[in-house]
Amino acid sequence: MTHPGRAIAALIGKVGVWTFAFDKLSAVESRDTARAIEAAGAGALWFPESVISREVFAQSALLLSWTDRIPVATGIANTWARDPVAMQNGARALADAFPGRFILGLGVSHAPVVRRRSGGTYEKPLRHMREYLDAMDSARFTAPEPAQPAPRVLAALGPKMLALAGERSAGAHPYFVPLAHTPIARKALGEGPLLAVEQAVVFEEDPISARAIAKEHMADYLRLDNYANNLRRLGWSDDDIAGPSDRLVDAIVAWGPMKTVIARVRAHLDAGADHVCIQPLAPEGVRAVMDRIGNVIDAFA
Repeated sequence: MTHPGRAIAALIGKVGVWTFAFDKLSAVESRDTARAIEAAGAGALWFPESVISREVFAQSALLLSWTDRIPVATGIANTWARDPVAMQNGARALADAFPGRFILGLGVSHAPVVRRRSGGTYEKPLRHMREYLDAMDSARFTAPEPAQPAPRVLAALGPKMLALAGERSAGAHPYFVPLAHTPIARKALGEGPLLAVEQAVVFEEDPISARAIAKEHMADYLRLDNYANNLRRLGWSDDDIAGPSDRLVDAIVAWGPMKTVIARVRAHLDAGADHVCIQPLAPEGVRAVMDRIGNVIDAFA
C-alpha cells in the first residue's frame, strides 16, 4: 500500500515557504503576504506556533480563507497548547472546510516553552507523543468526517521520533537542521513518508552582514536542548554551539548569491528530502524579498 506521505509530497511540491512573519503583521498585512507567497508559486505555506503567537487553528483558517490554492501547514502546532481532542477536531474542521489544503504539523516543543506556557513538566517526549496520537485517533466528532482527512506530520529530529513519524503520520518536519541531517532522517523514515525540511536563508552576500542576521536567528534555538543535542549527535562540538562557529552558522543558514541558496535546497532534495520549506530571514520583511523567494521556487518548478 502506498504511504500517505507520497500523496502529500505530490501535493506540496519541492519548495515551500516557512515564516514567522504573521506574528508581526496585522490581519490585512498577513492577508497580503499570504497572497504574495501563493502568487510566487510556493508549494505550501508553513508557519509556527510559539508561546506568544496567534492561536494556530485560527491563524490557519484565516490563511486558508485569504488564499485560493496553496496548502497551509502548521510548523508546528504544540501538543502542550491543547488537548488531543481539540487538536484532532480542529484539524477535522479545517479539512472539511478546505479540502486537501490543510496539513497538521505537530510536535512536543521544548522544556522551557512548556514550563513557560503551562507550568507543566516536560518529560518522556516520545511516550507523550505516542499517547497523544492514540488519543487523537480515538477522539469523537459529532460533525460529518471530512472527505479528505487532514494529513499530519511530526516535528522530529532524533531516530526514535523520526521512526514514530513514519509509523504514525504522513511524515516528518525537521527544523533547524544542517544538510547532514537529511540523509539520516530519510533512512530513519524509510522511503514512503514525507520528509519536509526547513531551511533558513539570508539573501545577503556580505559575510559579516549575513552571519550577523543568521546568528541572531540561531541564538535562542541553540539554548534549547532538543536542537543542541541533535547537533551534538551530528558531530558538532560544544564550542561550535556556544559560539556559534562560522562553520555551524553556514551549515544552518544558507546565505550568499542566489545560486548558493538554490544549491542548498537542491542538496537537501538530493539527500532525500521531498520538500524544502525556505525560511527567509529578512529584517526588512518577507514581502521585501518576495522576488528572491520566487527565484528559488522557480528554480524547482
